[in-house]
Amino acid sequence: MKSFTKSAVQLGVAGLMGVTACSALASENKISDGVVRIGVLTDVNGPFMDNVGRGSIVATELAVEDFGGKVLGVPIEIVTADHQNKADVGSARVREWFDEGKVDVVSELGNSAVALAAMKLAQEKNRLALVTGAGAVRISNEDCSPNSLHWVYDTYSLAKVGTQPIVKEGAKKWYYLTADYAFGHSLENDGKTFIEQAGGEMLGSSRYPFPGNDFSSYILLAQASDADAVAFATAGLDLQNAIKQGKEFGLGEDGKQSVAMLMSIMDVHGLGLSDAANMMFAESFYWDLDDESRAFAKRFQERTDRMPTALQAGQYSGVLNYLKAVEKSKSDNVTDVVETIKTMPIQDAFAKNGKVRADGKMVHDMYLVRVKQPAQSKGPWDYYEIVETVSGDQAFHPLSESKCSLVK
Repeated sequence: MKSFTKSAVQLGVAGLMGVTACSALASENKISDGVVRIGVLTDVNGPFMDNVGRGSIVATELAVEDFGGKVLGVPIEIVTADHQNKADVGSARVREWFDEGKVDVVSELGNSAVALAAMKLAQEKNRLALVTGAGAVRISNEDCSPNSLHWVYDTYSLAKVGTQPIVKEGAKKWYYLTADYAFGHSLENDGKTFIEQAGGEMLGSSRYPFPGNDFSSYILLAQASDADAVAFATAGLDLQNAIKQGKEFGLGEDGKQSVAMLMSIMDVHGLGLSDAANMMFAESFYWDLDDESRAFAKRFQERTDRMPTALQAGQYSGVLNYLKAVEKSKSDNVTDVVETIKTMPIQDAFAKNGKVRADGKMVHDMYLVRVKQPAQSKGPWDYYEIVETVSGDQAFHPLSESKCSLVK
């Protein structure tokens, strides 16, 4: 457990008086147990640890420090655990946190199955699930809950922002290289919908067994197609390996645009600019966007020796605004906090023009980015060119199409 309070050893008579005063203040402000506890459930050692993991824990620490380590005069504590990308492991830990650890909000949840399981428990126990790391649309759609918030991105926004502007620029014909499991299928199907809405067409797709190592045959099929754009509907190491092999086979040398349906700055860093150059994809954050994002990224880098991913910056934003809502509502009761946060403008190092809708989705500006060529980069981590900014109202699914029971 990480705490930003004084240790018990430091408490003398004056300290005990302070505890009494703190308890009284907590009672006055409706803070349960005299402490606000934040649980960070993340992938510490698995395939997504670079995109979330320790970096998301650091982002949480930075948010708590920026808030002063206390809210309404009571201490803020952070507890952390590894969900191992298993819903049963994640559920067991969340249940333990809620029942025994008196955790008020469980956050990050960078796996959709883990997130959905945590959301059910949060509703059962009347706590909050702050989902910053998972992207399933159903989190804030058919499975929405009054006890959950969905903060960073979803497959809808990634597919829409990552295809339609490119179609409108002239890449009308598309071919997909897709991981053959539910997540890959979702990225491909959403992409197909938005490509056709923008006036383009899907020529075909190759689905490979996930995880994979040899993408050569699928890349050759994509090259042989008449496509203007080749989309990679996969993620992590598979994405990096597919891009590397595509480069070796000369993919893109004939003018075909390579597009990733889900890519992060750590994927670009792992590939290097020589292999990742000219890739296009949707992003929800870039460290070099403005002064505020640069200041946050500098502090993050000092502790991690790397720049934050969108998911890590989103975790910072989600925790910071949760604490603001606790302060504003003078309560850590989940109903009070959620009602309050839905009235607040969300504007910080991560979110630009953000707001939390009735379905719990935090909508904000999204970006279509292109990876720079090595000669264009001015220094370490200078990787992206912002091609287009898409407002949250345009990037995320409209409430008029929502299946969320909270939407009147």
